[in-house]
Amino acid sequence: MDGPFAIAFSLIASGDPAMMQIIGLSLRVTLTAVVIACVIGLPLGAVLALARFPGRGAVVVLSNALMGLPPVVAGLVVYLMLSRSGPLGSLSLLFTPGAMIIAQTLLILPIVISLTRSVLEDLWAEYHEQLRSLGASRLRAVPTLLWDGRVSLLTGVLAGFGRASAEVGAVLVVGGNIADHTRTMTTAITLETNRGNLGLAVALGIVLLTLTLMLNAAAWGAGQWARGRLG
Repeated sequence: MDGPFAIAFSLIASGDPAMMQIIGLSLRVTLTAVVIACVIGLPLGAVLALARFPGRGAVVVLSNALMGLPPVVAGLVVYLMLSRSGPLGSLSLLFTPGAMIIAQTLLILPIVISLTRSVLEDLWAEYHEQLRSLGASRLRAVPTLLWDGRVSLLTGVLAGFGRASAEVGAVLVVGGNIADHTRTMTTAITLETNRGNLGLAVALGIVLLTLTLMLNAAAWGAGQWARGRLG
């Protein structure tokens, strides 16, 4: 009898349709959540970094605290919002990929906001005199600061992607782990391990680890390239 690793490599080499469907859904959900979190989080992080308003300190503390939000709690919040008795129940998103995207966005958003705030605060402190001498206000300086801090911000985005792609609790609560509909790599690994179907579980684990390594290698390469350009 073939061992789990032999079965896993066979599934990967053959491009098993069931496995590919799970991988495709996982990537689609996580990448969509990352994009939404960046669209919302980068501007909010910039506002926290450069604007001064009452209660700013409390917002900063809250965003930092939410970086450690337990995934199952995020899933519970989204579940309550999308359930039939919840305020968004009429959208019928519960146990759909849309609900999983919302849950993962909720997990990634605090990471993007907090990192953006930290990076832009440091850059503004370093370059504000030069930027002001060029006539750039705090608001007009945001695009320049975002571009200058792009490598650090990319690291944060990848951290968000890693957290979302490796997450089980939230997507299980709001997605239900439904075959061919809401089954992701992490929930499938959990299910197939419990079933004793270790070949598929190992195959999905290898793919997930490979994707993580590739993304981190890309981020490292981008950092090296940026430092080479600056040097």
